[in-house]
Parts: sequence; C-alpha cells; structure tokens
Amino acid sequence: MATAYKGRHTGAVDRTPAVGGDRTGTGGRAHTSPGGRAHTTARGFSRALRRPLVSAAAILAVAGVSAAGTSQAMPYSAPSGPSFTASPMAVAQSIELSHNRDDTNTALAAARRSGVQRASALTQAKDAAAAALTVARSQAAIQLVTARRAQAEQVARDLVRQAVISSAQQDPKSAARLLAADRGWGDGQFSCLDSLWTKESGWSYTANNAGSGAYGIPQSLPGSKMSAFGSDWATNPVTQIKWGLQYIGDRYGSPCGAWAQSQATNWY
Repeated sequence: MATAYKGRHTGAVDRTPAVGGDRTGTGGRAHTSPGGRAHTTARGFSRALRRPLVSAAAILAVAGVSAAGTSQAMPYSAPSGPSFTASPMAVAQSIELSHNRDDTNTALAAARRSGVQRASALTQAKDAAAAALTVARSQAAIQLVTARRAQAEQVARDLVRQAVISSAQQDPKSAARLLAADRGWGDGQFSCLDSLWTKESGWSYTANNAGSGAYGIPQSLPGSKMSAFGSDWATNPVTQIKWGLQYIGDRYGSPCGAWAQSQATNWY
C-alpha cells in the first residue's frame, strides 16, 4: 500500500487536500472564514505576488532586446553642435599650398617641354653630325680620288719626261720644248727658239763652228762654258739645252728676244 505524499517538509502534518476542495490543517495555505471566503496565508500571498513580477520582468527584457536591435539598426547621428570656422591663417596657408601646387605643376610641365626640346635638339644634332660626317667622308673620298688621279698623272708625266730626256739625241726638239715649258715658256716662245737654233746649229749637239770655235746646239763660245751644267756637255744634248735656255733668259729675257737680236745682228 503506497504512502501518501507529505510535501517538501518533513513532519506529521498531512498535506493531502480534503474531500470537497477545502484545505485545512495547521500547515495549510488558506482557511475558510466564518463568512465563507478563503483567506490567503503569508506564504500563499508571496507566491501569488511573485508570478506577476516574473511576467513583468520578462516583458521588460523583451522590450530591452527590441530597443537594442532598433538602436543597432538606426544609423548613428552625431550630436549637433556649433559649426567650424577656419581661421584667416589657415585660409592663407591653404591658398599658399594651392599656389605652390600650381607652381609645381607648371614647373613640371615646363621641365617636360624642355626635356622634349632637348631630346629633339639632340636628335637634330645627331642627324646634322651624321650628315656632316657623310659629306666629309664624301669630300675626303673625292679628294683622295683626285689626289690619286693627280699622282697617277704626275707619274705618267714623269715617265713621258724621262722617255723624252732619254731620247734627246734622236729628238732634241722635244727635249727643248719640255725644258722650255719648265721655265714657263709656251708654244709661242718655243717657236722663236726653234727658229733661232735651227739657224745656229740645225739642232745638232755636235755642231762645231771652225771659224769661231762655237759648239753644240746653242753654239756656245767657247763650248766649255756649258760644263757649268754637266761634264758631258760635248755629247749630251740635254746639258747643252739647259745651258742655252739659261743664257737666253739671262741675256734676252726670252727666246723671242734672242731671235730678234739674231735677226738684227746675225748673232745673239
């Protein structure tokens, strides 16, 4: 047989409610007054009071959470206050900084333009130098070709001269024309010289005037005078021609002057 529940507290008081719903006993929570109404004991009153307080606390907690969520969702608005006014010094500094920035940008732009101009000038200078070098090389090449041509021509003249001098015994007139040209006497003067020595010796380097002792192509008197130009004066027409041209130049100035004298006096 089960034992009846005695409640949280130990003791002999029976807390089992009586039949008919009335709670009685020394440890009960309420009792019926003579008028028929139930009066709440101190413990029952405390429990009854706690129930609405707990409900109120829960309601306040829910309201607080809702308020916190609303506060996080709403953007922050700074508290209004007096507006900021910059000082004149700050305004002046700002203006100066702006001017400095403009000056810096202007200087940078000028520097860039100057750099571009310098690069262009350098390119032009390089092009000009390259062109000048090309011209100089061309001129140098032309001068070299000209010099080589002149040298070749001089070599050719020297060869011709040497051939004429070497064959003077067979062709004394060609040797005389060449040596007269060395003195600056051209064809006109040579014509006078040809007439003069044709008359005197017939261009023979061994011609000897038995009456006067004159000798050779120019008819030197005596013939030994021609030794001033070479010891071979008796056999070398070139030695005789050189002496005769020197004599004509010193005495008459030119072959035509000597020929005029010969025509006038029959001697020179």
